[in-house]
Amino acid sequence: MRSLNIAATGMLAQQTNVEVISNNIANMNTTAYTRRRPEFADLLYQNLRRVGSQSSDTGTIVPTGVQLGLGVKTTAVYRITEQGSVQNTDNTLDLAIQGKGYFRVLLPSGETAYTRDGSFQLSPEGNIVTHEGYLVQPQITIPPDAVGVTVDATGQVIVKQDGQVQSQVKGQLTLATFANDAGLEARGNNLFMETPASGQPSTQPPGKPGFGSLLQGFLETSNVNVVAEVTNLIGAQRAYEMNSKVIQASDEMLSTINQMK
Repeated sequence: MRSLNIAATGMLAQQTNVEVISNNIANMNTTAYTRRRPEFADLLYQNLRRVGSQSSDTGTIVPTGVQLGLGVKTTAVYRITEQGSVQNTDNTLDLAIQGKGYFRVLLPSGETAYTRDGSFQLSPEGNIVTHEGYLVQPQITIPPDAVGVTVDATGQVIVKQDGQVQSQVKGQLTLATFANDAGLEARGNNLFMETPASGQPSTQPPGKPGFGSLLQGFLETSNVNVVAEVTNLIGAQRAYEMNSKVIQASDEMLSTINQMK
């Protein structure tokens, strides 16, 4: 019976749905996390009577035909890249992006990764780094005698050094944008990598047209809506149960046929 395999694909699809929802809920407090949404599509159809075929020698056409679907498959898991809210931390090197853009990060492999997680710190050499110690690009070094660090909305890093009256600009942070943010490859640790689907990055200082601005002392929170995720979870659970009921009903029908023999 086709219904056994069809319902099995439905259960597998809802299992994927629950896994995506659980990952969203698990990351509800992850800095700058963007929630995911699974997309599904129907599988191939078996044509028992093809639509539009002739039903007689006089040329009459079958108006609908008989097509039996073979189930469902997962086609994609999209990242919803809408802006998360910002949370005040009062930490000097916490930076939130308001609008589009990603910070650029140099990995130990020499590759460039991208992140919206602006919870930066200083390395032993005074360089601005991520919580994993990866250098933020372009590299900016804060002097050890700095008594104040300001990052303005345009990404300029302004340092007030002990014993000096005038503050000095020590560097300029830049942001990268992509034609297709959803095409970035997630690598964990809030990092993303460029792919052919994302397109090549465009790099500019914050505040330029098409680029977000920076907010010092704040972090972007996750854009997960917990109420919506729990609602989706209940819907996925019910869909899973209904598909299991189809398998149970098909099994009972097969049992009836066996008893008739």
